[in-house]
Amino acid sequence: MRPEDVGLPSAVVVAAAALGAAVPADASPAARGPLTDVRISDHFDLDAGQMPENVALLPDGTADVTFAGARQVAQISPHGATRVLATLPAPADGGGNTPVLGFALTTGIVRTGDGTLYVLYATGTADLTGLWRIRPGHAPRRIAALPADGLPNGLALDPRTKPLYITDSVLGTVWTVPTTGGTPTAWSTAPELSSTGFLGVNGAKFHNGALWVTNLDRGTLLRIPVGPHNRAGAPQVRASGLVGLDDFTFTGRGNQVLAALNGPNKVVRILPDGTATTLLDAADGLQGPTSVALHGDDLDVFSAAYTTKTDPNLLRAHLRGGRR
Repeated sequence: MRPEDVGLPSAVVVAAAALGAAVPADASPAARGPLTDVRISDHFDLDAGQMPENVALLPDGTADVTFAGARQVAQISPHGATRVLATLPAPADGGGNTPVLGFALTTGIVRTGDGTLYVLYATGTADLTGLWRIRPGHAPRRIAALPADGLPNGLALDPRTKPLYITDSVLGTVWTVPTTGGTPTAWSTAPELSSTGFLGVNGAKFHNGALWVTNLDRGTLLRIPVGPHNRAGAPQVRASGLVGLDDFTFTGRGNQVLAALNGPNKVVRILPDGTATTLLDAADGLQGPTSVALHGDDLDVFSAAYTTKTDPNLLRAHLRGGRR
């Protein structure tokens, strides 16, 4: 399914294409460096809306992913078999009122140890937009409503105290919701989270007692300290100049990060001092990468092909020394 097939306004396509033309100022030309065995392992069905947006890994490397345009959650085995776990209900208006993008989409995903999945859904309608829970053997259920005029996008879980953190790329807000559901709380509305016209705060990961988020428009990686009583501290810029910065993962080497740059069609490694080096680009088969994940030293990169409109896929590679 191409963006225009699901109602994506042409102005947004132009905006996204403009992001694709922007090259991060502090990212060097593609040089795989620590990556070996780089290959495209899986191709997804664009016409069916199989645009992978976000991923949660199981211990064996199986990937639970959101297929944005299909409104689905699917599971991809280490050998490439794809199985749909759930399809969220279509909005009555077809999703055309979803802010900025103009189509209903599944976005962030988190998996807990008992196999429960938490998924974000943006539809532009009050009855469906929000946080959904999918338990094995049960139908999807919305457990927290979020503003219909927002775009819930990134999702992260604090493994200690269990709140879920939700980024809203349109409202420039991070919400918190307990895993039991309920009324969301606006945890941070700091100006660093806002957009500059397209999408603001985006990817989210909880790491070493802080929430880390990206801002797609501003090209920044931010660390937000979590204070007493779960209060949000002031965002700290840890990297900048990376327009199109989407989702990311930590390599296991301190605060070193691997991140997807959607429009620019790159995967970069960000060092703790904020220096970024391009590891993968279009020549490796990327098609607008949206999310990255590590299983041991094995790297998965999911591309949704939002702007290339050609080949949503899964790229796999080995990261030498990634966890040391």
